[in-house]
Amino acid sequence: VQLQASGGGLVQAGGPLRLSCVASGLTFSTGTIAWFRRAPGKEREFVAGIRSGVTFDVADSVRGRFTFSRDNAKNTVYLQMNSLKPEDTADYYCAATTRNLISSSRANPNNYDYWGQGTQVTVSS
Repeated sequence: VQLQASGGGLVQAGGPLRLSCVASGLTFSTGTIAWFRRAPGKEREFVAGIRSGVTFDVADSVRGRFTFSRDNAKNTVYLQMNSLKPEDTADYYCAATTRNLISSSRANPNNYDYWGQGTQVTVSS
C-alpha cells in the first residue's frame, strides 16, 4: 500500500491551496482516511477525515476553512484549504486504515496503518 500526497507549496495568508492524496493498493471508498499535519516543534495534529464517504470530523482550528473530499473513481482524496493562515504552516500527511474508526479513535494517529510521505505547506504573512 502506498499513499502519495502532493499539492503543498508556498502561499500568502488568505490564499487557497489544495492537497491531494492518491492511494495504490488500497481503496478509498471504504475504511477511514484522514489528513494530519505537523508544524515545526509541535506534535502531529488531526486536521480532517472521512469514513466510508461521510465527512466525520474537522479540527476546530480549520473548521469553516478546510474541506475534505474524495473521488472514488480516481482513488484520490483532497484537502481544500481556504483562507490560509501562517499558523497553518506544517507538513501535511494523509493517512488511511481499512477499519471504520469510531469517533473517539479517528483523531488518534496511532490508529492509522498507512501514511503518505507528507507535503509541505508554508503560509507567509
